[in-house]
Amino acid sequence: MLRNGVLVLVLIAGVVMTSVAGESRVDKNTWQLEDLYPTPEAFVAARADLAKRLSELEKGKGTLGSGPAALLAALEAGTAIRKDLTRLASYASMRADEDTRVPENLVARQEVMQLATEARTKGAWLAPEILALPEGTVMHYLTVEPKLAPYRFFLEDLERQRAHTLSPAEEMLLARTGLVTPTAQTAYGILTDADMPYPTVKLGDGTEVRLDKAAYTRYRAATSREDRIKVFAEFWKTYSEFERTLGVLLDGQVKRDLFNARARKYPSCLTAALDDSNVPESVYHTLLAEANRALPTLHRAFKLRARLLGISDLGYHDIYPPLVPSLEMRFPIDQARALVVEAVAPLGPEYAGVVKKGFESRWMDVYPRPGKRSGAYSNGSTYDVHPYVLMNYNDDYESLSTLAHEWGHAMHSYLANAAQPIQTADYSIFVAEVASTFNEALLLDRMLKQAKTDDERLSLLGSYLEGLRGTFFRQTMFAEFELMIHQAAERGEALSGKKLTEMYGALLRRYHGHDQGVMRIDDAYAVEWAYIPHFYYNFYVYQYATSLAASSLLAKDVLEAKPGARERYLGLLKAGGSKYPYELLKDAGVDLATPAPYKALEARMSWAMDEIEAILARRGK
Repeated sequence: MLRNGVLVLVLIAGVVMTSVAGESRVDKNTWQLEDLYPTPEAFVAARADLAKRLSELEKGKGTLGSGPAALLAALEAGTAIRKDLTRLASYASMRADEDTRVPENLVARQEVMQLATEARTKGAWLAPEILALPEGTVMHYLTVEPKLAPYRFFLEDLERQRAHTLSPAEEMLLARTGLVTPTAQTAYGILTDADMPYPTVKLGDGTEVRLDKAAYTRYRAATSREDRIKVFAEFWKTYSEFERTLGVLLDGQVKRDLFNARARKYPSCLTAALDDSNVPESVYHTLLAEANRALPTLHRAFKLRARLLGISDLGYHDIYPPLVPSLEMRFPIDQARALVVEAVAPLGPEYAGVVKKGFESRWMDVYPRPGKRSGAYSNGSTYDVHPYVLMNYNDDYESLSTLAHEWGHAMHSYLANAAQPIQTADYSIFVAEVASTFNEALLLDRMLKQAKTDDERLSLLGSYLEGLRGTFFRQTMFAEFELMIHQAAERGEALSGKKLTEMYGALLRRYHGHDQGVMRIDDAYAVEWAYIPHFYYNFYVYQYATSLAASSLLAKDVLEAKPGARERYLGLLKAGGSKYPYELLKDAGVDLATPAPYKALEARMSWAMDEIEAILARRGK
């Protein structure tokens, strides 16, 4: 993720310009990366400067036993390098995401990645040397040197992971593997975002659509069943043609996780992944158990969907269309911005004001373009600038909900960065999705209050049900699949594309009630695993489900204006990474290692279905 002076011309400003009355006008719907570096030359200069400073990471080597000043100097050198490196990486990565077809931008991103690997290598001695100090030394340093206070959590956490910290030579070798370990994920992204020959399909109204990932996300919800079946058939046919290659890539990713887990002496990939944030394994296993226990509730939702759509043979291609086909709810981006600001009002004027400022100050890139990275994300890692949001906005309710979701992430980063020193501002993935799904809950409440007709309420409640399915049950299914494939690798089994399709297909049928006649799963759809980029994120997806369970309870308290609820929630966001995320949520009143949050979420799902059925009863249907 970097670049050198030869590539200066490639890093053009990159914002879209339009001609108005002979003058240029910046498109307000593109992000302003100039807030990171005012010119491409400034980025290149910053990169060159950081490359020269990497030697600072080694200056304190062998001196930590001399006193607290040496430890403080080493830690502060690492913090300064990490801060500047993160800014470089954010710029290069977001520039590449603007158009993944531009090879020079991809080279720039790879170069920054190499710089990051070099930084990790040069700093790999630090943790082992700290752990080699006599017992009690670090605690003494913390007592006599107040400037070490921001590093207390890091130092205590380092001690917790003592058994998995290697010798300096081993840590350096492991750091050097960073040059090759991202290969599978990078190749997957390039293949599926830029190189895969997506088909063009002709819909029933005569529209021709190039069915890339963004178009699939849009047209899988088409009101015409014939169109949906065609979209599913052509899209998954394309993925099936690359099943072997995509299988090799995912197998490589899982083997990377296995290598890292065994190198650090963990008993399993799951243990290694969860230990990074000190999340109890009981959280993961409780999630899987509770989701499987609640499958009858999910199947009830599918039966209700079939009833509302008037379909007797519900299939997987029927899972995304709106429940009120005659109702077209469109939300142009300006209206969507206003609705999100209104929705987050229960969190107070300061929170809503920052969201509004971000909308007005080009912190977001809005619309899909050829070559642009698919999906959506928030990048809040530039500590002293502001968060950025990438969208592929389609003017529909799903896009509106995604907008609220990503700005939940953005505000989490904004508040944590403002309240915490850089050492504890970065929060764990485990708590990250709480903020995003919390905002989705606020948006639903706002939309239901303004709904004027039963059709609107049906549409919103149906979307909510789909959100629960997609964020809780679907992500838990992904989590179960991820655990299965890592356990297979731990047993020494190879993960071919065909085997992955078979494993995923069995899960898909179980979760969707195929054998009970609830929903038919065509064999062709079982290659869907190859479409999910999160399988390259090392046990990431389960946190969508756990976070939704947590945020549902927290949002309920805020919306009901329970005393102290807003302050506790905002305190959770402002806490950043100052404590372990599981503990932060327990402090806020949610214990994700128990069945209670998941049962509460299941009850909320039943409430939504009861509301829908009440509307149908009023209509005599």
